[in-house]
Amino acid sequence: MHPDPRDPRPTPQVGVVVIGYNDADHVVDAVRSALDQGAAVGEVVAVDDCSTDGSGELLARLAAGEPRLRVVRRETNSGGCGSPRNTGIDAVTMPYVMFLDSDDVLPHGAVDALLAAAAEARAEVASGLCVRRELPSGREQPWQARLYAAHTVLARPSQRPRLVQDTLCVNKLYRTAFLREHGIRFPEGRFLYEDFVFTAHVLAAAPRIVLVPDRVYVWHVRRSAEQLSLSLDRGRIDNWKARTEACTMAYDILLSAGQKELARAARSKFLDHELRMYARELGLRDADYQRAWWTHTREYLARYDAADWEVNPSAPGRLLARVVLESAEPCDLPRLKELAARPARLLPPYARTPDGTPVWSADLPQVALTPLLTRPTRLLPLTVAAELRPRARGTRLRLRLHELYGRTAEAGPQEVEVEWQSREDGHTAQHTRTTFTPSDPSGTDGWSAEVPVDLAGLGAGTWDLRLTVRFADGASRSMTAHALAGAGRLRRHVVPSARHAVLLVQPYATHSGALALRVATGIRGVMRVARGRLRRLLH
Repeated sequence: MHPDPRDPRPTPQVGVVVIGYNDADHVVDAVRSALDQGAAVGEVVAVDDCSTDGSGELLARLAAGEPRLRVVRRETNSGGCGSPRNTGIDAVTMPYVMFLDSDDVLPHGAVDALLAAAAEARAEVASGLCVRRELPSGREQPWQARLYAAHTVLARPSQRPRLVQDTLCVNKLYRTAFLREHGIRFPEGRFLYEDFVFTAHVLAAAPRIVLVPDRVYVWHVRRSAEQLSLSLDRGRIDNWKARTEACTMAYDILLSAGQKELARAARSKFLDHELRMYARELGLRDADYQRAWWTHTREYLARYDAADWEVNPSAPGRLLARVVLESAEPCDLPRLKELAARPARLLPPYARTPDGTPVWSADLPQVALTPLLTRPTRLLPLTVAAELRPRARGTRLRLRLHELYGRTAEAGPQEVEVEWQSREDGHTAQHTRTTFTPSDPSGTDGWSAEVPVDLAGLGAGTWDLRLTVRFADGASRSMTAHALAGAGRLRRHVVPSARHAVLLVQPYATHSGALALRVATGIRGVMRVARGRLRRLLH
């Protein structure tokens, strides 16, 4: 039965399944965040996946004073997240169920927001906004924010194919009977990306879904942890193979259920998300990994049919995929890394065939780039190369906008807005605007601009460069800048400062090749950086 949305009494309706393994440092906080949701949470089922670090004992002590908490200890460790979640599904007695990982938390009001939306819409699934919180900085980034811009009721998932991009299971409230009636469960055992498969089963069953703009889940990302989470541990080829396996299963599930549009959207999502994310990191891997990744990816992409390639053919993920398919060996990794960036950047050379057709390169003329000739200016993979020149008498940022098969000149670049974004808290500083001028009289060699940078005003921290290029045709393009390397461009600089006495400045290229900046202020800041570098050298 659905609860009556007109009934003001807070009756217990939701069971929260919390799963954990050897996470004694965080599991109690996760459980308490579920209990603190209020009377709507009738039970919290904490599934301990045979921990050996005292997690079970901590949960047992907490349960002794909290009647809504039940602890279920599995006899053997499953090696993954799917089996303990299935154990939780079997144990829940409430009409609705949610999932929570032991190192994450539910923000205040999450359950009430989802439950009210599900009841009012009489929906089998209610879904809300998840935020990724980087620790220890606390910086937050919304996950799939476009899906949750407004309260939306969908009679069936095919009304919003973009749903396939939100593969998380934890930012959703499910009607328990719906999961059981359709036999929807997670893959058992050590299966990475189990939520891809679970979410595909949910969408394949065509539930009524309600989307809410409320924050309903906080996903903690601890990149400095001794043991990375399964989704962050991407340095082994087995991780990539597991990801493609999960994507394959999701596609097959949707296609077998007759959800052709959703299945097609799932393949598009792979190109735009998975492929780009791993391609950005490919240059960090050794040659054996690169060859294995390239071979496996070509085999995976060979399953795509003509209709898959017809969707948005000028999108960066599709161009990247074409290069991988057409080359038997890894090639052009620096260019692929920049094309996989967000926003995408296509570095020179901009090759053409003898008849003038734009192509990827002279070595891969079969990868035609003709779709770029009709792509909107605001979506073009334009490239601005950037160089920071720290000086005691004034630091300058030099920018060069490249031509792109005539499209840049056609749009007419006029000005560029420059700002620096703090990696720690996301705030922006030093908003500057200047005019682009042709680099040569003919205007065929790109456009240049230069702006001052007040390093002392930025202060200590890590800063990402953000640009907005405006064109005569009224279009604008938000982008990052390609970091020029070589000739000592990215070396550390010690700069005198009236405000801080001294600054240590380090321009560097991010994993995607974008220009970023580290600044240490004062003698103490410089010494702290020096000690850290010494420790790394010694170890």
